[in-house]
Amino acid sequence: MPSTPTAATRAPSPAATQGFGMTDAGLVLMATIWGVNYSVVKTGLQAMTPLSFTAVRMVSAAAVLFLIARVVKNTWPSRRDTMHLLVFGLIGNGVYQLLFISGMARTRAGVAALIVAAGPAWIAIMSRLLGRERVSRLGWAGIVLQLIGVLCVVGSTQGFEGGEQGLIGAMLISGGSIIWALYSVLLQPYTQRMNALPLSAITLASGALMMAVAGAPDMLRLDWGGVSLAGWGAVMYSSLGAMVIGYMLFYQGVRVLGPTKTAMYGNLQPIIAIAVAWALLHEKPTGWQLLGAAFVMAGLLVSRTAKVRPAPEALEEAA
Repeated sequence: MPSTPTAATRAPSPAATQGFGMTDAGLVLMATIWGVNYSVVKTGLQAMTPLSFTAVRMVSAAAVLFLIARVVKNTWPSRRDTMHLLVFGLIGNGVYQLLFISGMARTRAGVAALIVAAGPAWIAIMSRLLGRERVSRLGWAGIVLQLIGVLCVVGSTQGFEGGEQGLIGAMLISGGSIIWALYSVLLQPYTQRMNALPLSAITLASGALMMAVAGAPDMLRLDWGGVSLAGWGAVMYSSLGAMVIGYMLFYQGVRVLGPTKTAMYGNLQPIIAIAVAWALLHEKPTGWQLLGAAFVMAGLLVSRTAKVRPAPEALEEAA
């Protein structure tokens, strides 16, 4: 997912006020990697089953992240925090990935990218429900625009090849976005006090274990020798590219530029994803899909300008 990791709310460095630099270039690369990944996943699913593909990519990414975290000798969280992160990882990197890959196997890459792009709307709703943040009227307007966009995109799937299966796939990805929103809100306090690299490795590890268990029957039946080079290339790109390099570029952006500006680069994902899917998979976007994209992008822009303040109960908890 190429889904956007949760960002710690921290002040940007002085570099954030300067012009376009290496960090900005890295974030453009991040958005490109994640945008291309939707089409890459579709290619991988032609060579492997959804569960076996996801299990292999997640286990590989988790192993590499742990190795990098150990090499750079980051400070690791306490045992109690580690247990919490492992549980959160089952939600955000286990259940979410299960829903996401099941949806990707049934619908178009461009549809998936647009639905995932509206994830900030679900995060804002979940934050309000759990008493973490209060959203202004302008913020709610942005949320409504994003959700209208999702409805346009989901509704358009009935006109695709596969019809009902495309709709089921879009609904599964929508459910995954809601699960990711819950994960993001639960994880937020931990991102504010922990190093991003071990946090990401730990949460990915439990999700990878869950997917390895879920995918074990498929992996036992899979003819590994029959997997094409394109299939293995998709696994490598989707694990090392999207889940390792992409995440590290994201966290670098948060550290240097701050979460808001970093997230703006992330908004390039659906545009890149639709263009790549059109070029490589011949997924020509429909009128409803383009309308949905316009609503989603407008909602994201409106939400970025809206003020979000912590709920009183969240401030008391922090104190």
